[in-house]
Amino acid sequence: MCVVAIGLVALLGVLAAPAARSGGGRQTTLATLDSRVLVQLNEIRSQHGLQPLRLSPRLHATAAQHSREMGIAGYFAHDSHDGTAFWKRISRRYGPMRHGYWVGENLLWAAPDLDAPKALDLWMHSPEHRANILNPRWREIGISARHFVSAPGTYEGREVTIITTDFAGRPA
Repeated sequence: MCVVAIGLVALLGVLAAPAARSGGGRQTTLATLDSRVLVQLNEIRSQHGLQPLRLSPRLHATAAQHSREMGIAGYFAHDSHDGTAFWKRISRRYGPMRHGYWVGENLLWAAPDLDAPKALDLWMHSPEHRANILNPRWREIGISARHFVSAPGTYEGREVTIITTDFAGRPA
């Protein structure tokens, strides 16, 4: 089973369970999944004449927090478990909005595992996810895959992998 979700918002000026598996092997696998998603995503962007995205530690931190929160709390949504809008969650870590910027988010979960080609295939066959991937405004990205042995709520106790990709870029 795979489920995808998208979030996109323009920000200009002022607005515009169970623990994850741990251990070196799983963490390395998830880090590799993050890297492969970035490589394949940038290959797709290159094929469409777009600049590659750079990894942002701040965006990675917000993506990691959101993937972890969704798996532990058992929900699948762009907004945080406490109801905070995704763009507010991203802007808290990404930095102040003095000059404005755009942010977007793609989400995906699958039971039990997911690989980069499958993730990109699913996103590219969804008009909204495709639009995020091919958005020329994006310059940076944070990617975080998290695996849960038995996720509650929406995931019905299944073993799942959740990927959050957070995109950002300053307006031209």
